[in-house]
Amino acid sequence: MRTLDDLLAEGVDGRRVLVRADLNVPLDGERITDDGRIRASLPTIKKLADAGARVVIAAHLGRPKGGPDPRFSLAPVAARLGELLGRTVPLGSDVDSQVTLLENIRFDSRETSKDDAERAARAAELAELADVFVSDGFGVVHRKQASVYDVAKLLPAYAGDLVLAELEVLRRLTGSPDRPYVVALGGSKVSDKLAVIESLLPTVDRLLVGGGMCFTFMAAEGLGVGDSLLEADMIDTCKRLLAESGEKIMVPEDVVIADDFSADANTHTVLAAQMREGWKGLDIGPITAERYGDVLADAATVFWNGPMGVFELAPFAEGTRVIAQSIVDSNAYSVVGGGDSAAAVRALGLPEDGFSHISTGGGASLEFLEGKQLPGVEVLEQP
Repeated sequence: MRTLDDLLAEGVDGRRVLVRADLNVPLDGERITDDGRIRASLPTIKKLADAGARVVIAAHLGRPKGGPDPRFSLAPVAARLGELLGRTVPLGSDVDSQVTLLENIRFDSRETSKDDAERAARAAELAELADVFVSDGFGVVHRKQASVYDVAKLLPAYAGDLVLAELEVLRRLTGSPDRPYVVALGGSKVSDKLAVIESLLPTVDRLLVGGGMCFTFMAAEGLGVGDSLLEADMIDTCKRLLAESGEKIMVPEDVVIADDFSADANTHTVLAAQMREGWKGLDIGPITAERYGDVLADAATVFWNGPMGVFELAPFAEGTRVIAQSIVDSNAYSVVGGGDSAAAVRALGLPEDGFSHISTGGGASLEFLEGKQLPGVEVLEQP
């Protein structure tokens, strides 16, 4: 595929470059609570602007219903982007500025339409704004959307530095990773991670299970889970995975339970076999965290996706903190698989440079590891 360096070598002075970035940051009202994705997008934007290009950025925020909604405006993102770049970044369709951020691309329902003609029509409008296209939003390359896929068929298309870096990391994980290769998976549902679990099991040495999905595995072991999150229709699948994996899959031995989903709930730490009825598990316990940490300490390669508990609430953050710190303290080549895991690293105050790579694309990373074709990458590889 053609790269950003190829484009810069051709020259961009005075040319309009449409950049698809992933600026889908979490907001508390109009306050950005984690600007990691904005900062990850800066290198490509700065390279283009410094080389004289007029940069037009397309991005989305949240899941608006296909029309303008002030709750999902990119105005806070434009302001923060301007602060980081040291220049004003207007929000709108006036592409005469050095750097312009278009309003939420998903305010137009054609962006995410399943109808090829509708998406193509929207892509044609975007293509009118620029001379070339740079794909740098790795968090959306698994989506066949107008600003990700269709516009790349209308303009000369190049892969940005962020997309290239993400692909290089993931290819290292799916190639011949150094061993022991340990994967730590959290998150709410087994069903969300089933495909990646089945894809990874033949290649990993250990798979550490945490988060809400661990309770379905515990149920598969014949344990009670109280009022914890449970996918009853996935219990048999978890039984099969445990049987097929030998000793690869590790399930919590103890958990932190609460009588309510809140920071001021009553809490206890209990062995997995002593789960209380009416209580819910919201974090792995200290025995499990130490056990997982020992495995991670000996790893040569680590992939972590999904927190071990409800890290946003202080009583249930320790499992995630211990796992993350164990990865930082190891000598492993470590990849944090985006999404909530990346947010947890920053929220818990862990050093970002303690990890080899923090991905910006949780869903895209998982689909790559599952072996799926990513439309936004595939279109860049076409002649």
